[in-house]
Amino acid sequence: MVTKEKPKTGMYENVQNQFNKAADLMKLNPNVRKILSITNTEIVVNFPVKMDNGEVEVFKGYRVQHNNALGPYKGGLRFHPTVDIDSARALATWMTWKTSLAGLPYGGGKGGVEIDPSKYSQAELERITRRFTYALGDNIGPEHDIPAPDVNTNAQMMAWIADTYMSTKGPLERSKNQHVVTGKPVGSGGLEGRDRATGFGVVVNIKAWAERNGVSLKGKTFIVQGFGNVGYWASYFMQEEGAILVGVQDAKATYYNADGMDVATLYNHTKLHGGFLKGYEHAQEIDPKEFFGIECDICIPAALGNQITEENAGMIKASVIAEGANGPIDTAGEEILLDKGVHIIPDILCNAGGVIGSYFEWLQNRNGELWSLDEVMEKLEKKLREAHQKVHMTAETYKTDWRTAAYIQAISRIEMAYLQRGIFP
Repeated sequence: MVTKEKPKTGMYENVQNQFNKAADLMKLNPNVRKILSITNTEIVVNFPVKMDNGEVEVFKGYRVQHNNALGPYKGGLRFHPTVDIDSARALATWMTWKTSLAGLPYGGGKGGVEIDPSKYSQAELERITRRFTYALGDNIGPEHDIPAPDVNTNAQMMAWIADTYMSTKGPLERSKNQHVVTGKPVGSGGLEGRDRATGFGVVVNIKAWAERNGVSLKGKTFIVQGFGNVGYWASYFMQEEGAILVGVQDAKATYYNADGMDVATLYNHTKLHGGFLKGYEHAQEIDPKEFFGIECDICIPAALGNQITEENAGMIKASVIAEGANGPIDTAGEEILLDKGVHIIPDILCNAGGVIGSYFEWLQNRNGELWSLDEVMEKLEKKLREAHQKVHMTAETYKTDWRTAAYIQAISRIEMAYLQRGIFP
């Protein structure tokens, strides 16, 4: 008899499960629940781009706008082969909760292009990015939907998007549209510190958790999955606190060193090896499947979604998981971890530093201001700690886990907006 393999839970299904759990517990208004359980708009574009060899390739891009009750849609664009409508829906919904929880005047949006960017030249990536921007047209805009960097996208790409979008406007309107995207290079309207904001936010949340539990981070061991922007900066700030990086993993390799790895040395190695860890000589390369079983105090998943599941959650030795990525733990995996007593700092709180930094950049562009790095980091930490404290209080009030508490806190703010404004017409 052939047994069918259990289908893997999709990212959007995970989001819906998390939403329904919180909505039930908080007794969410049934009309508001209907609105928040679906997306507002889903955009799919197919667009042609001429390659370096003269041939034309057609690419598929997505932008999902979940909810804008609190303000313009906000969320990243990723370039990855796994980009599809299901993941875009999930990520857009998470952005709605994340921006609400952080107290920002935004809703949630997300999208990207289904592509492996490593297979294209820099010139091709520029044309793909610009053509995707043009295909989206007025579905994005500085007061309507504001993209930002995400997986495999960066400040350079945001500059291309801003330039392309501004070029579609009349000469008198162009400078008013610079804040159509955030995460731009500092010289092109970007914010000092935006590059490190997400990783910094992860560590602010870990520090706040440690302080509340009377724990010092000095000498604590941690592992990081993903050594891109978020993984690197989280590791950098953890090392500054005296914590020791003992395990690291990316798409190409997994390394372990019980004595610790120097974050700067690792980073310099990736810069010389196409952004990847492969070939690092100061640690033992291990089987990728063993990564989550590494003996450590803190685990920081900072790669893609659905990495910790029913299959590997039981391996985890860490006492706290700080979600640098969006949706790294599926609902079945989370149940196992909570039963084990593992504390989870949920994504919509833990990695909110990025969207808070984006909000500061948007404000800076909008108001014609320039903020210093010290100002940015101080404002960022203040907002993150406020959100952290709110989730702690909500968890105590409802006697629930932190993810559900974060959802309740976020959803309550949107519910209030709908109940006060009413439904048009």
